[in-house]
This record gives sequence, C-alpha cells and structure tokens, in this order.
Amino acid sequence: MSRAVFIAGTDTGIGKTHAACTLLHALRGSGYIACGMKPVASGCMETPNGWRNDDALALQAASSVPPPYALINPIALRDPLSPHLAAAHAGVEISLTPLRAAFDALRGGHQRVVVEGVGGWLVPLAPGLFASDIAKQWQLPVILVVGLRLGCLNHALLSAQAIKADGCKLLGWIGNCIDPTMAALDENLATLRELLPAPCLGVLPHGLAPAQAAIRLEAAVTALD
Repeated sequence: MSRAVFIAGTDTGIGKTHAACTLLHALRGSGYIACGMKPVASGCMETPNGWRNDDALALQAASSVPPPYALINPIALRDPLSPHLAAAHAGVEISLTPLRAAFDALRGGHQRVVVEGVGGWLVPLAPGLFASDIAKQWQLPVILVVGLRLGCLNHALLSAQAIKADGCKLLGWIGNCIDPTMAALDENLATLRELLPAPCLGVLPHGLAPAQAAIRLEAAVTALD
C-alpha cells in the first residue's frame, strides 16, 4: 500500500532536505520503493532542461528510481524568496491542482512518498494558501524536523502547536544537529522529548551523509508502516 508523509520544518534552513533524503535511504534500506517530492521550490537555477532546485535534485537522487524532475518539483521558481513573492516575480500563481496531479502520479508508482515542505509550516504560497495546506488538503501525516540550535525549543513547540491546530497528525519529530557547537545539546533534546506531543523518531548528527545516517531513522520507517 502506498503511504506518504509531509516533512515540515521549524524554520528555513534547518535541514528538511537532509532529513527527507535520510528518510528515503532508510525506507529503501527497509525494502520500500520510495521517492521524494518538493512540490514548490524557490531559489532555482536555470539549466538546459529548465529551472532546477538543489533540494529537489537531492530528493530525486535519493529516490529508489529517480522520477522525472517535473513530478518531483512541479513548481520551480527562480528567486530565493518566500514562494508567494517568487511566484509573483515570475508572474504565476501557485495552486494545489498541478501539485496534486504530480503527487498522485508519484504515489501510483511508489510504496512511500516523502513530501518536503517549503520553509516553515505557515509559509505563504499564494493569497489564502500556505505550505501547511499541502499536508492538510492531502491528509498527510507530518514529521517535524527540528533544527538543533539556540531557539529551537520555541520554534519546535510553536510548530507542533500549529500542526495540531490545523488538524494534522504529528507522527513525530527528527532532531537535526545543524550547529555542531550547540551548548547543552543533550539537555535540549531531553526538553524536546518531554514537551513535544509526539515521539522523537531520530537524531541526525552534524556532517553525516544521508546514506550513512539512514540507520538513525529506523523509528521513522516504523512510524510509516
């Protein structure tokens, strides 16, 4: 049976792609045919094949059999801005219809689909449309990636609160060590485990590639069974 999960983040630049790619390697290691998806990406580069985003390319490379780029990243925007601004600069308006068509195509050929959000939970995509609406309207369970750095406790708790308020299921959270010098790391992790209303599904150490870190996300694979 095909299952999908939405990867949310506590902020921009906290390692959603790293966690999503690591989860893809973990799923593949457990025998699943899995692929990644980045429905909306801003900050894309122009190539002979069209606009390409580094995060989406990483998800494509981490998939069992790399799907066509247009399915992984149906909306690719040039400017490295909030998607609603990047889309306005490009003269387009983001809607869920083409995103859903790509998602359905991916889910038809894969047992697991890892859908990475853009920015934080409430990043605007278009008037009245937010990144969270992807998870809400597609009824996807959510894994929250917590960037482990100073300030992560507030960001994590607010994000979990918003996910719950939107009626989405928070499967768990993944800690990503983006600051290798973070003070009181263990104490912060203990606080997150105590206060977040979902289990820790793994902690990713700084500087370890997704293929090598995959063993750290066995609990995330189990959560998707």
